[in-house]
Amino acid sequence: MREQGMADAFGVTEEARAKINLALHVTGQRADGYHLLDMLVTFADCGDRLGFLPAPADAFTLSGRFGETLAGDGGTNLVIRARDLLREVVGALAFPVHIHLQKNLPVASGIGGGSADAAATLRGLMRLWGTGLPVETLAALALKLGADVPMCLESRPLIARGIGEEIEAVPDLPALAMVLANPLKGVSTPEVFRRLKAKNNPPLKLAQSAGWLAAIRAARNDLEPPAREVVPEIAVISAMLQTEGALLARMSGSGATCFGIFADMATARDAAAALHEARPDWYFQATQTVSGGI
Repeated sequence: MREQGMADAFGVTEEARAKINLALHVTGQRADGYHLLDMLVTFADCGDRLGFLPAPADAFTLSGRFGETLAGDGGTNLVIRARDLLREVVGALAFPVHIHLQKNLPVASGIGGGSADAAATLRGLMRLWGTGLPVETLAALALKLGADVPMCLESRPLIARGIGEEIEAVPDLPALAMVLANPLKGVSTPEVFRRLKAKNNPPLKLAQSAGWLAAIRAARNDLEPPAREVVPEIAVISAMLQTEGALLARMSGSGATCFGIFADMATARDAAAALHEARPDWYFQATQTVSGGI
């Protein structure tokens, strides 16, 4: 379920799926300041889309609902950084390329948009340039771009620990009908962590005897309470999801995107339509997550 756009006119295209933190436990903090996390992660069938095309000189263009938000960030964009870092590794094989990013996801919204874009750039350019890298080399390169990029390279259900680099596949996590909801207010991740009262919380333990929904409900997102202090609309949007029939509503990552899990896609689409009618200035997207069996 994706939007058609300019990226589809390019020779090589890649999906950058939204990353959903079904659970996020903050379990400690390293001496260098990085927080230790236990995360249950899945990926949605909606997201950004990237196109790649040989060009006389490097070019980077943007489109999509949230493309203008990124128009002024120049060389700091993770897509550009991923291109340049991969070029350093593969050398002469890396001819100039025009990259187009169709930005469909809100920016800085806790669903891994930039990290997913970087991961899609690595995948797309390796295809375009006709090169590959050993798994360990690619994982190390991805981690240089950000702690979420190795997860986004996988783009399948997983548990991530450490700062995000210790990844374990979760093949039995089913597809979930979901609505993503964001009040289109940015959340500062450093500010959320600064407000976090406890940084040594119990680790993630998934008891699946009562089913996946119960297991997810028994977990938590330790960043949600401090994020609600920063952006009170998170509480409002979570309540709206529950009012529309969500079986579970929770914030993803450091926010402000929340997700609601619904009984089926028809119910999720109806809920997204009702929510959009109530708040047309906010972001609502019905989606289905990928299953662990992909």
